[in-house]
Amino acid sequence: MKVASVIVDIPARQTDRPFDYLIPERWEDLVQPGIRVVVPFGSRKLQGFIIAIKEDGEVPADKLKEIEELLDVTPALNEELLQLGFWLTQETLCFTISAFQAMLPTAIKATYNKQLQIQNRNGLPEEIQHLFFKKDSLDWKEVEQNPHVYRSIKKAIANQAVEVVYEVKDKVQKKKQRVVFPSVPFEQIEEAAHKQKSTKQQDILFFFLENYGKVTLKEITDTLQITEGPVKSLIKKGYLEEKYEEVYRDPYEDGRFSQTKPLRLTVEQELAIGPILSSIQENRHEVFLMYGVTGSGKTEVYLQSIQEVLKTGKEAIVLVPEISLTPQMVERFKGRFGSQVAVLHSSLSVGEKYDEWRKIMRKEVSVVVGARSAIFAPFENLGIVIIDEEHESSYKQEDNPRYHARDVAIHRAQFHNCPVVLGSATPTLETFARASKGVYHLLSMTKRMNEQALPTVEIVDMRDELRSGNRSMFSRVLYEKIEDRLQKGEQSVLFLNRRGHSTFVMCRDCGFVMQCPNCDISLTYHRNQHKLKCHYCNHEEPLPKECSACNSSYIRFFGTGTQKVEEELMKLFGSARVIRMDVDTTSRKGSHEKLLTKFGEGKADILLGTQMIAKGLDFPNVTLVGVLTADTMLHLPDFRASEKTYQLLTQVSGRAGRHKLPGEVVIQTYTPEHYSVELARHQQYDLFFEREMHIRKLYQYPPYYYLALVTVSHPELLKAVHVTEKIVSFLRQKCSQQTIILGPVTSPIPRIKNRYRYQCMIKYKQEPQLKYILRTINEHYQTDMIKNELQIAIDFNPTMLM
Repeated sequence: MKVASVIVDIPARQTDRPFDYLIPERWEDLVQPGIRVVVPFGSRKLQGFIIAIKEDGEVPADKLKEIEELLDVTPALNEELLQLGFWLTQETLCFTISAFQAMLPTAIKATYNKQLQIQNRNGLPEEIQHLFFKKDSLDWKEVEQNPHVYRSIKKAIANQAVEVVYEVKDKVQKKKQRVVFPSVPFEQIEEAAHKQKSTKQQDILFFFLENYGKVTLKEITDTLQITEGPVKSLIKKGYLEEKYEEVYRDPYEDGRFSQTKPLRLTVEQELAIGPILSSIQENRHEVFLMYGVTGSGKTEVYLQSIQEVLKTGKEAIVLVPEISLTPQMVERFKGRFGSQVAVLHSSLSVGEKYDEWRKIMRKEVSVVVGARSAIFAPFENLGIVIIDEEHESSYKQEDNPRYHARDVAIHRAQFHNCPVVLGSATPTLETFARASKGVYHLLSMTKRMNEQALPTVEIVDMRDELRSGNRSMFSRVLYEKIEDRLQKGEQSVLFLNRRGHSTFVMCRDCGFVMQCPNCDISLTYHRNQHKLKCHYCNHEEPLPKECSACNSSYIRFFGTGTQKVEEELMKLFGSARVIRMDVDTTSRKGSHEKLLTKFGEGKADILLGTQMIAKGLDFPNVTLVGVLTADTMLHLPDFRASEKTYQLLTQVSGRAGRHKLPGEVVIQTYTPEHYSVELARHQQYDLFFEREMHIRKLYQYPPYYYLALVTVSHPELLKAVHVTEKIVSFLRQKCSQQTIILGPVTSPIPRIKNRYRYQCMIKYKQEPQLKYILRTINEHYQTDMIKNELQIAIDFNPTMLM
């Protein structure tokens, strides 16, 4: 008897290990590692992943329970991804089951029926041909009634004669369309066409003489402007046949992308691509940092590197930050590689994600473009991984497993012996430090394509504007420049790091600020709904008519949100056509693409937005970029505040003057003397790097030290404080003298969703036992976490300290 080691779906420390189950004899030929199964566990039935198969278990066979159901016939996770799951468990201190689940698309985690679909009838083994008699697909339940055919089924799957398809419930059905095709030879169709009395039926048959083969029913009815009736009549007469066929959901509605050809590379691009190509040809793992100013043509280098990878029969993963970059990026990749590209990102529907994932599993595509989780694309022959805008914090997952896509990329690339390319105009200090030390291979690109000059940047001190009586959110310089662009018919981009109407609402009499009842954070006013909202727990309430503290009616709005700027623009520039892009206007599916396409087609003069417009956008007619408040991030309690401000200002500035027209940037700030604002003006990253590194060394922050953040939360304040104190004292006992432990302190946002938050920070250079020590802490508090609502989050190299 064979035994399977199964990781069961209970994310708890006590069950975070393999359990042995007997494999029923009928399934012995089918079962392999990476397959999901249903197993009895105590009084429950649970899903689980088979991670290994052995001849006998540690427990006698008669004491073992049997696997109850196979959820997969082919592995959901291949061998490399299983190993990657174990690595993630070690690196992020998550549960093994959480690591495995993170790699699968939502649709595959849902409940579904399995179907076997014929791909090649001639390749079917004799023993199972009778099962598919007059059928193109077979329900798995029918197979289970004939257990003697499992071996033949496995053979048919291996020969690609049959494919396993999941009929996902939970609304994620495979999308199907009706197709019609001739059921008699061409000559008989021709003969019938001339004999038909009904002109509509005649038209249909002539249509098939021109398009002999499969045609969708919709195509026939649309082309001939007819109903389905005449088609049905011809099916009854036996001339035509009809069946349902699966179609992939196309996330990009029209799916038509104009084909593009490789561009001639500049000298700098040639120098940058050379080492990458040699790494691809020699099957050598190497990490490259492509450090190029905005508009220097990094994307073309990516495209031509991928082309080289595809020539060798291998595959490529391209990560782009969050969803805002995807539309234009996808267009570039689909334009170059067409249907070889699959797209994975958060705004696809569950069904679309499922279809894209299946294209990869079926080996129908060789390139995946997507956000963070696309790093787990189930490729088996990876040739390159590219991470564009590598400095983006969205590459770090903020909940379990708390992985950074860059670390996963490097780990996978080592397994496949292939290069990783990290691209950015403003790399993180950690990445640039590694490249400066030779750990990564530095590729620099200092000039823009077409030798186009960088935009001229003007910094406006808003304190002077206030002194001279200008209380508007637009400085006089920015006002004049927007007016000038409107007259010339050129476009402007205005950037604001806030959504909503006002950042907070305050009583002018007593100073009371409207707070969220569940979180220690002020509420934001959203004018179009006349509501106050919390951006952490989604609490919302109507705007009060009077102050709840002193009953005064002098309630005023402070700060500036995108809605407020939009109103101001309408007042000042009545004729201007404005598009606003923030979380509120882009929450509906496809709204990103629609708004950007509209702007790209010149149907608007001003694009006003939050962070989502700061990166990757490329519009020829944009000649002015205005940053309304450069300081919003500077004063956050985060050691990366200066770095994030510099990156953002550089990225936003890079949206101007990317083509023939020269660009101008206006940065409005209350702290013009700050070095991150001053150095972003001329995109002087090297000077910024030196200055910031000096500060990081002084205060013992990355890249000189590693960081780990332990956050404890509980509905009772004293419990959160008590547990954090105990953790800190345990860490001080166990860690070396060189390791710095800060805390316990209250988190920057002390309460979220009615849970009090305390934290401690560990700074270390070498602490080989740290993961073991933190795992011990986690295990010690397991019971409290299950029974007493305690939560302990451990984050290595956190990007968010809030």
